[in-house]
Amino acid sequence: MIKGLIHSIESFGTVDGPGVRYVVFLKGCPLRCAYCHNPDTWDNQGALEMTAKEVLDGYFKNKEFYKNGGITVTGGEPLVQIDFLTELLKMAKEENIHTAIDTSGITFNECNTEKLDFLMKYTDLVMLDIKHIDEEKHISLTGQSNKNILEFAKYTEKKGIPIWVRHVVVPNLTDNYDDLYNLGKFIGTLTNVKALDVLPYHTMGVKKYEEIGISYKLKDTPPLSTEDAVKAREIILKGIKN
Repeated sequence: MIKGLIHSIESFGTVDGPGVRYVVFLKGCPLRCAYCHNPDTWDNQGALEMTAKEVLDGYFKNKEFYKNGGITVTGGEPLVQIDFLTELLKMAKEENIHTAIDTSGITFNECNTEKLDFLMKYTDLVMLDIKHIDEEKHISLTGQSNKNILEFAKYTEKKGIPIWVRHVVVPNLTDNYDDLYNLGKFIGTLTNVKALDVLPYHTMGVKKYEEIGISYKLKDTPPLSTEDAVKAREIILKGIKN
């Protein structure tokens, strides 16, 4: 039986999909987002090894709380552990549990297509993190091209998987009008988008960088106000409509 490398589990997640969610954080991520607030998920160090059954046992302890929710698997980047992820979601669907994956899709062209197709059979929702629409700026922000992410978005449309698009707005990095508008134009080409979450940048993860001895690139960047996040969302929506 496959064992997943688990960072942590949150029993009562309210921002990780519809309803109250059982949120599983997996280890491992190829991205190095400048604003990442979970740098301790980047590698496999300190991982807790668990089988899919062991993870689901935790869900069933509080099953009544999730009747309008389900399970969300996030990270890190959950597609890095696609075999374990598939086994977990397959077992969840056998129990009629709503399943969601919070992913950037960064591994898309590296994943075995057959494996990805199989995973999608057990996926009710993809929460897609689009970091930046401009490729050069995306590389500067995350260390990777955004091509796989945008191709993965198109793939979910072909497979008929509903997606929620998530975008973090960071002052002086992802708050440019043209970039937000162009992001909206791209989202507008997709027919499977069910929601748009525009998230204001925050500094809650700074302490983790200090604890694990990693330099935090955005230490002089102030948090984004809710008001500015609303304005950014309006620009994206304008791009979607046009």
